[in-house]
Amino acid sequence: MGEIEGTYRVLQTPGTRLGAQTPAGVSTLEPGQTLSAVTGTSARMQEKHLHIRVKLLDNTVEIFDIEPKCDGQRLLAQVWKRLHLVECDYFGLEFQNVPSYWIWLEPMKPIIRQVRRPKSAILRLAVKFFPPDPGQLQEEYTRYLFALQLKRDLLEERLTCTDTTAALLTSHLLQSEIGDYDETLDREHLKAHEYLPHQERSLEKILEFHRQHTGQTPAESDFQVLEVARKLEMYGIRFHKASDREGAQIKLAVSHTGVLVFQSTTKINTFNWSRVRKLSFKRKRFLIKLHPEVHGPYQDTLEFLLGSRDECKSFWKICVEHHTFFRLCDQPKPKAKAVFFSRGSSFRYSGRTQKQLVDHVRDGGMKRVPYERRHNRTRVSVGALTADLPKQSISFTEGMRTSSSPSSTNASFYSVPTSPVAPPGLPDFKDSRSSLTEPEAPHAKRPAAQRSSSTLEGPNATPAQPPGHPALQPGQGFSVDNPQPSPSTRKSPLSLSPAFQVTLGPAEQGSSPLLSPVLSDAGGARMDEEEEPRHKCTGADEAYFIAKEILATERTYLKDLEVITVWFRSAVVKEDAMPADLMTLLFSNVDPIYEFHRGFLREVEQRLALWEGPSNAHATGNHQRIGDVLLRNMHHLKQFTSYFQRHDEVLTELEKATKRFKKLESVYREFELQKVCYLPLNTFLLKPVQRLVHYRLLLSRLCGSYTPGHHDYADCCDALKVITEVTSTLQHSLVRLENLQKLTELQRDLVGVDNLVAPGREFIREGCLHKLTKKGLQQRMFFLFSDVLLYTSRGSLGTSHFRTRGLLPLHGMLVEESDNEWSIPHCFTICAAQKTIMVAASTQLEKEKWMHDLNVAIKAAKGSGDTTLALPGSALCTPPRRSPDEVCLEQESEEDARSTHSSWEVQGQHRANTTVHVCWYRNTSVSRADHSAAVKNQLSGYLLRKFKNSNGWQKLWVVFTNFCLFFYKTHQDDYPLASLPLLGYTVSVPREADGIHKEHVFKLQFRSHVYFFRAESKYTCGRWMEVIERASSLPRRAEPPKEEA
Repeated sequence: MGEIEGTYRVLQTPGTRLGAQTPAGVSTLEPGQTLSAVTGTSARMQEKHLHIRVKLLDNTVEIFDIEPKCDGQRLLAQVWKRLHLVECDYFGLEFQNVPSYWIWLEPMKPIIRQVRRPKSAILRLAVKFFPPDPGQLQEEYTRYLFALQLKRDLLEERLTCTDTTAALLTSHLLQSEIGDYDETLDREHLKAHEYLPHQERSLEKILEFHRQHTGQTPAESDFQVLEVARKLEMYGIRFHKASDREGAQIKLAVSHTGVLVFQSTTKINTFNWSRVRKLSFKRKRFLIKLHPEVHGPYQDTLEFLLGSRDECKSFWKICVEHHTFFRLCDQPKPKAKAVFFSRGSSFRYSGRTQKQLVDHVRDGGMKRVPYERRHNRTRVSVGALTADLPKQSISFTEGMRTSSSPSSTNASFYSVPTSPVAPPGLPDFKDSRSSLTEPEAPHAKRPAAQRSSSTLEGPNATPAQPPGHPALQPGQGFSVDNPQPSPSTRKSPLSLSPAFQVTLGPAEQGSSPLLSPVLSDAGGARMDEEEEPRHKCTGADEAYFIAKEILATERTYLKDLEVITVWFRSAVVKEDAMPADLMTLLFSNVDPIYEFHRGFLREVEQRLALWEGPSNAHATGNHQRIGDVLLRNMHHLKQFTSYFQRHDEVLTELEKATKRFKKLESVYREFELQKVCYLPLNTFLLKPVQRLVHYRLLLSRLCGSYTPGHHDYADCCDALKVITEVTSTLQHSLVRLENLQKLTELQRDLVGVDNLVAPGREFIREGCLHKLTKKGLQQRMFFLFSDVLLYTSRGSLGTSHFRTRGLLPLHGMLVEESDNEWSIPHCFTICAAQKTIMVAASTQLEKEKWMHDLNVAIKAAKGSGDTTLALPGSALCTPPRRSPDEVCLEQESEEDARSTHSSWEVQGQHRANTTVHVCWYRNTSVSRADHSAAVKNQLSGYLLRKFKNSNGWQKLWVVFTNFCLFFYKTHQDDYPLASLPLLGYTVSVPREADGIHKEHVFKLQFRSHVYFFRAESKYTCGRWMEVIERASSLPRRAEPPKEEA
């Protein structure tokens, strides 16, 4: 019974006469103490406790008893204890002293000095720090609370997004709360519960999306909510109204990246933590002081005006807390109090930093307990808590969840039609996975509430093992049914606008070390000690690792296909830039291949999940094999031979169309600048044929790992025969495709050449040489083809193209060693019919490569016709006649440097990881043979990466292709965070001086740049070293560690 305010009158008991003497009894009062004094003392004792009401994220209200003068930390500790919250530092309590303005409760300050009327106030639990990646949340319960926070933000219109994205988020929340789709139940639930403002407008979209989530567990639904939300620009954003110096109304916000500036809901500026030198406030003015090298011609201090001093100070405190939590490794020490007087605020962040929190949870700092989901009454066992979704910082074990398509993590949708015409003779592979004999997870067909009701209540209880393999249990994060099918599979032409997607997600919001773990290790989660069990590399394990390589590279390959089937399709459809006949030709050839590989990936994922079961050390059954899956799918793949043979026509027609249609040319160029297109676009068109070569090589390795009597040997050999037959048929087509792709790519990079793609012309080598001119040695980019040698210089500052400066026909050319009269090392002379030039290579090896390829090409060109290129408007086409022994000293003028550029040079952005640009900056060269070797040596997988001077290891999904390492946070990401071109790098094992005391580590080094990468096994480490050194044209090659017998 609560307190009753006012006076309290003692009533007479029955049978007592008025005026009668109070009956004496045994008194417990002290001498001289009266009853009224005791009553007043107890009332004062009751006033010493406050009843604080806290509204939780599931909208329930809890009451906490605290002392009036205690600080906020006492209340926070009670809340964390009652909720059994392990990762509590992500959360906080907020309250309102002014309507519609929420303030965070400070832990080190008394509550009564913060909350004006604590007896009547309602504080609410909320997420305070939003990490850029939900994979950094290590507890399933934490992800559940984050999903509830996003649900609240949707309803309060803080998480602004398109109607389709809001419907997608709501559908995942529905799946988490009420289980699988049931139209009647869904409509009743949505009528009784509000998720969105004006929810009835999106009702049908919500139901449509919810229908596609069948079989998705509540934990998976929570994870999908976070995956979708984290790519929205308003993810974790809390606005603070302000104005700039000119009086324009803006909104300030703070996130893990830094301080953000918005105008309405559009972000107009970001001040990353790395750029900020100091944050301060003076009355209502909020000041940002930038580093001297950052502000450039602008002022070094930016000033914003907030509504009041309290609002300004509150925003400053939020900035201090975010910077400390995300950027620092350790909690800062409190500022010492001044003896006489103090200047400035003594406020400091008082909790754990994100790194400390990750280490604390990883080391088992708190005991995990079951929790209850309010709406669906789901009780989660301790076993489910420990079986988290895939994380990039805790274990090497990859979660066997189906790769999410762009549509499952998008922010904006619009219609994208499927292939206009389905080609005849298409084999039907939509139900190919039904031929599998593995048992399905027993929960796959039941609603979520029913699935979870079978778990036991007690934390020490052992859950009953349902029939089927343990790898398919929901605790492992695996679902037999694809939880989020791709747009092409659903035939619902929904896909993400790539143009809009580029502006979303954490990877592009500045250079925050936490945000881009490939750029720094300051903020990413680390692994300092190995926690996962090690595989001893036996013969059987070698087959297992090869199967894992098939799975990892298949995931990357499917993402590459989505660049064409989803992203590029949506770009051209949005702008209506591609003719209908070309649309039919392109997508009717790629879509069926994409659909086949989606089913193939599901089968491989299921088989690996069974193979990795806890009993695999003793099992010798049919689950420890992959040959039957490969054989069945290689037979299916053989039926696509006619589609592979048409890729030559597709590439040619696409190139012609970009020349004829300016709109398509513009869309093509803009799409190649998007992050999802991390390679030249036409490179992705070669992936299907190149993947066949990968299958053949992987099957060869798999057959070599087995003994002839192994139960998987026969299937693998049969699959190898099938794929060898297919690759032999397509070998000439692949060579022609690779040459055509390279010529079209160079056509876009070179200015002044209009007819580079010509019949019979073959690419041989590209690279950097120094040409002797009147100004001395000048760097030039040389391109050797089967009929001509072309040399160029880098375009004007800020452009990505090379301006053609001259060409030398190979017919009649002579290459000879140069005398030492010029005292130039590694130089040689090229004598053409009308011109002689002297060039110098960077090393003796580079010189030998160039001279060898030139002599071979000259010999082959003797019997061919003259197909010399024409350079429009260039005087270099008709040089004055000279003696063959005379060396041409090229003289460049200012007019030449400012000569007319083509329209392709107008764009200022470019990719620095393309082969042309890497050769230019690394002063090296790449040949056609090197490109062919790179095609055969591609690899994907999780690695731990460490810088030379850093302490922790960061887990990243790494893709090696086109002489370059591309870094992702997880294999489900749509675009890489950063890349590392490997031309010029050496690969080796660490030396003792490197101080690396871990197993399975290899080292990459280029001059002073050193990176260490750590693999999960000795076999995997050796495989990475083998692939990198085979694909790189390096003068020295390191031997990978040999396998133990």
